[in-house]
Amino acid sequence: MLAVLGLIVGIGVGFLVEPNLPTFLQPYLPIAIVAALDAILGATRGWLEGVFSDRVFVVSFLSNVLIAGLIVFVGDQIGVGSQLSNGVIVVLGIRIFNNVAAIRRVILHA
Repeated sequence: MLAVLGLIVGIGVGFLVEPNLPTFLQPYLPIAIVAALDAILGATRGWLEGVFSDRVFVVSFLSNVLIAGLIVFVGDQIGVGSQLSNGVIVVLGIRIFNNVAAIRRVILHA
């Protein structure tokens, strides 16, 4: 319940303050969001299957965001940033759909 309250307060503050993202970070935000979504859905799957670990979730969350950002950064440095961004999105998208399918199977027993 406390996490939901914190999420609601955070979203409210975000709408009131309207933070601006520096332009040099803008290419990395979509990748970070997709990487974070992958970690959150993986944690949800683990929780539903009874194997959730908060330490694994935190490490997965941070490492997914960091590694995805580094891949895109390296791609930008060598001139293929958009191609590597697409690759990261495809790989994380596949993982997201696999996690959603597993969550659906656990919830619906199908």
